[in-house]
Amino acid sequence: MMSTEGYGVYLVIALMALVMLFTRFGGVFITGLLPLRPRVMSFIDAMSGSVLVAVLVPIAVEADMAGRLGMLATAGVMLLTARPMAGVSLGILVTALIRFGGMS
Repeated sequence: MMSTEGYGVYLVIALMALVMLFTRFGGVFITGLLPLRPRVMSFIDAMSGSVLVAVLVPIAVEADMAGRLGMLATAGVMLLTARPMAGVSLGILVTALIRFGGMS
């Protein structure tokens, strides 16, 4: 078992960063080998949305009122604009403003 005392925490963070880096580079490399047919492109496009949903649904279930309103703002912007980053950005802003205002 790896210790999380002293420099152990930094070692764990560095190892996680390396795994993430190799995963990203590996994905780019493998994608470069595949012909990008319409079916492959639709799979890639669908994956980003499904990953976002998989991350956000548990947060929505466990969130306070500010978190739920932020999720609602995120969903609304994503449905209207089809831009996940715009939705996530607005959701974070809404949640932060509500929590900063002490309304949650």
